[in-house]
Amino acid sequence: MLTLAIIAVTCVVSFLAFNKPKLMDDLILWPPAIQRHREYHRLVTYGLVHADFGHLLFNMLTLFFFGRLIEQFYTAELGRLGFLLFYIGGLVASILPTYLKNRRNPNYHSLGASGAVSAVLFAFILLSPWSRIIVFVLPMPAILYAVLYVGYSIYMDRVGRDNINHSAHLWGAAYGVVFTLLIEPRVFTHFLALLMNPRL
Repeated sequence: MLTLAIIAVTCVVSFLAFNKPKLMDDLILWPPAIQRHREYHRLVTYGLVHADFGHLLFNMLTLFFFGRLIEQFYTAELGRLGFLLFYIGGLVASILPTYLKNRRNPNYHSLGASGAVSAVLFAFILLSPWSRIIVFVLPMPAILYAVLYVGYSIYMDRVGRDNINHSAHLWGAAYGVVFTLLIEPRVFTHFLALLMNPRL
């Protein structure tokens, strides 16, 4: 499965980068490297490296639990590599606004697969809004988690009290919804029908 392959590659590269600063420097999103040296691969490879084990674990567990259903959907719609294209698109779409905002900022760095994982999660929520999601041992419907997630991300993006790229989370979520609807518009009526018939 592509989901497991993405998780495996991300884990291997992240673990290697934890102990090899040069590898981390070569893969992380650093705007001047793209602006001055045309290292466009960084718009994707930043998603292969993570700040620490906790950061990596959270992203990969989320991808494991929600990626398999979305992989099935995209394989049916776009073929064997459909999910990989969707995931890579999520990496690029979620970081592009941040890159454009900071393209001349030599002090800015960003890393982690959170934007693409948000895309996968929100595509899942479109297909199954009443599925139960466990958030810090607290179960809740996926659609409620989506509302809380977006609200929290907007708030944290505005106050900027941590080093997390909440903007990438929001753009990734938006990409996951929009791209899925573009690929199969009938998902929207499916989502509305499910939304009107709660299954708690």
